[in-house]
Amino acid sequence: MNLRFSQSGAAICWGALLAFSILLSYFLNLGHFPAAILLGCMFSAILMVTRGAKLLIPKWYFALAQGVIGCLMARSLQPQALDTLVHHWPIFMGVSLAVFSVSVGLGWLLMRRGIFPGSTAVWGLAPGAAAAMVMMAESYGADVRLVAFMQYLRVAMVTTIAALIAHFCTSMAVMQVSTQSHWFAVDGLNLAITLVIAVGISTVAYKLAIPGGSMFLPMILATVLQYFGLLVIELPLLLLTATYAIIGWSIGLRFNSAILKHAWQSLPQVLTAISTLIVLSGLIAIGLWRLADYDLFTAYLASSPGGADSIAVIAATTTVDAGFVMSMQLSRFLFVLIFGPVVSKFVATKMA
Repeated sequence: MNLRFSQSGAAICWGALLAFSILLSYFLNLGHFPAAILLGCMFSAILMVTRGAKLLIPKWYFALAQGVIGCLMARSLQPQALDTLVHHWPIFMGVSLAVFSVSVGLGWLLMRRGIFPGSTAVWGLAPGAAAAMVMMAESYGADVRLVAFMQYLRVAMVTTIAALIAHFCTSMAVMQVSTQSHWFAVDGLNLAITLVIAVGISTVAYKLAIPGGSMFLPMILATVLQYFGLLVIELPLLLLTATYAIIGWSIGLRFNSAILKHAWQSLPQVLTAISTLIVLSGLIAIGLWRLADYDLFTAYLASSPGGADSIAVIAATTTVDAGFVMSMQLSRFLFVLIFGPVVSKFVATKMA
């Protein structure tokens, strides 16, 4: 079937994307895949752009969706999870350093082999929130097209592999959705406050171009309010469904034809580097599993090299220790945020 959308209008393309997304999400949900909506929308968007469709999710929509995911992450960061973060900070620092070091080493190899120029490879493999890494890479002189290609290819691979592991290695008795089971809000006031945090803070962060701020600033504020008993985070399934769809489409639609053509010659090396990063992160997860009192899948999600938003969705739709996973993802993001610019500049200039 030679299905092409290059000559189709926007309405037809959006209708086809919505239909494909609903259909694929439905079948993935039947198979008890976690993050079925996100995966279905992501793969449908990739299919559409490879068949010539020209669609775009406004960056502001993606920022708002990240704000909702930030609140979803905050809901996992109950006081007990935060106490764990404080008391076991050496573990968080060690895992963050290990994953970051692996990504930098692989990026350096790609740079030394002449596959990517300057710090592009380092930023492309940096294990932080993908959107934040792309913005930071642009600020520090990397080729943002290749960074976006590597980041979102990594996110797609990590999300798919994590969902497959959850599907095949977690018993059906355990695969229960841990998010709230109601489609509409139970408490209107808590929903209003949650939306003000998610929408208001993410909008400010987007306007100020704060790297990762659209997701992590709402998460921090919601976590503080929740910790002091001032807020019960209200996230009805209708809101989460729309959020998952926007994130899935935003990731998938990043794979436009121009980026794919530009990166085609380096695709085997990029796939090898990303696969190696995922495997080494898996080995780090095994070490974390043996050292700490967490199940193996929790350890895998915690050490998984992002993106944090898609990992948050998977953690929220499986019975893992979501608080530990989100704490680890947050600590690693902050680690990359602080040390990423210094390390990328050092690798590009001193180690070239």
